[in-house]
Amino acid sequence: HISAEADTPLQTILVVEDEVLTRLVVAEYLRECGYRVHEAVSAAEAILILQAPEVSVDIVFSDVEMPGEMDGFGLARWVRSNKPETQIVLTSGAERSADIAGTLCEAGPLMKKPYHTQEVVDRIKQLKATAKRF
Repeated sequence: HISAEADTPLQTILVVEDEVLTRLVVAEYLRECGYRVHEAVSAAEAILILQAPEVSVDIVFSDVEMPGEMDGFGLARWVRSNKPETQIVLTSGAERSADIAGTLCEAGPLMKKPYHTQEVVDRIKQLKATAKRF
């Protein structure tokens, strides 16, 4: 089994989205683009995955509006405090979320829903390029 992992390790992305069809589409697209993908339906499930010792996540791609006690902003704050090396991209259909997201995301403002799957990949590539500068 030969792979290009030696030069460019595959990035691992955690897709956090409670709408099953949206999550499946973006997760499948990211896999087709060569990323390792984990999926979570809530912030609580995302944190369990992020805390698992055998899992290393490079980027959390999360919806803002989710059921449960913690929304995407709460998850982003948790990641900032507990996994500062992990980058965050938040997405939302709500306008008010953009201002808060700007303070939590490396790549600037929130991605608006509905987003095109290629926009997600472009944003992830942008994050990877930004990370290399440090």
